[in-house]
Amino acid sequence: MTLWEAVAVLLAGFAGGALNTAVGSGTLVTFPVLLATGLPPVTATVSNALGLIPGSLSGAYAYRRELAGQRRLLLPLCASAAAGGLVGAGLLMVLPPGVFATVVPVLVGLALLLIAVQPLLTRALRGRLTRPGGGLPLRIGLGLGLASVYGGYFSAGQGILYVALSGALLDAPLQRINALKNVLVAQVNAVAAGFFLIAADIDWPAALLIAAGATAGAPFGARAAQRLRPVALRVLILTVGTAGLLHMTLS
Repeated sequence: MTLWEAVAVLLAGFAGGALNTAVGSGTLVTFPVLLATGLPPVTATVSNALGLIPGSLSGAYAYRRELAGQRRLLLPLCASAAAGGLVGAGLLMVLPPGVFATVVPVLVGLALLLIAVQPLLTRALRGRLTRPGGGLPLRIGLGLGLASVYGGYFSAGQGILYVALSGALLDAPLQRINALKNVLVAQVNAVAAGFFLIAADIDWPAALLIAAGATAGAPFGARAAQRLRPVALRVLILTVGTAGLLHMTLS
């Protein structure tokens, strides 16, 4: 890796950490940059997952106020996310690289649609939704577990999937849902990275550069997102997610 490539990876890590915390989809920035440095796709994926862990933890800490009082909800969600992330990481090692090529844009597109109609959907389901801190319906655990399988396989857009599913099934403000998303992303990345440490080749310089950049960028993204009104945050998520969807579809 040349000096300029290292600088590019570091800056991509900063942007990816900020985007992951504020919106989700930071991998849509970091992954193409890693490929541009000459890394094979699988090596880029696993190095990226490992590198984004410190940024995810930093982002979750920055949202600690919104996470207050949500432990009873977080624990089962994290267990579901961990199981899904481990399955996804295993699939990355055994399936051909192109298996999810057609599925990924569909999942991200569906998530964006759910985010767009989430206020209407929440009002329609309000009497059947779970309050934060209450019991965990099976459908929430299963939905986030399946989203975590995708996150362990290829993390681009997993945050958007979490926000969409949680927003549709939980009666909670968008900022609290965004806080939950950051914890779940950190959980999935950590479980997947632990698997990759044993089963995959990691480019450590790339992973460390992503980690340094993401750790610095995550608090910046959190501060920016926390200042936004729910409508503005939803528009930001939809804008970034649509750009990512177009990138995945056209590339």
